Amino acid sequence: MTRVIDKVAWIRIEDGRILSTRSRGKDVYYLPGGKREPGESDVETLLREVEEELTVAIVAETARPAGVFEASAHGHPAGVRVRMTCYTGDYRGTLAPSSEIAEVVWLGYADRDRVSPVDQLIFDELRAADRLR
Repeated sequence: MTRVIDKVAWIRIEDGRILSTRSRGKDVYYLPGGKREPGESDVETLLREVEEELTVAIVAETARPAGVFEASAHGHPAGVRVRMTCYTGDYRGTLAPSSEIAEVVWLGYADRDRVSPVDQLIFDELRAADRLR
């Protein structure tokens, strides 16, 4: 039976590069975000997770849907998938790693092999739309 991990992620692109994070002990990069708490909306999850991970505040009224992507979940057994609901949005504050985040980086399409399978799908779509170099 397939199990799906429901996540919300932030797509932030500047100068053709996408903001990405690496958690402590992990070997791949992930878009900032995470799993929703019971009763949370997508935007509530986005705001909480990004603030926990990057110490910045997403400006809620600027959050815009940017697609839903699904792929095999990195580091999980076969049959476990992740469904990532993505949003763009502006932020206030200074980006800094916090909580379980070890590193914050800006990646280009050439870094595609360094990100999780679901993020690779997002990289492909952004590249096709000429948003990621």
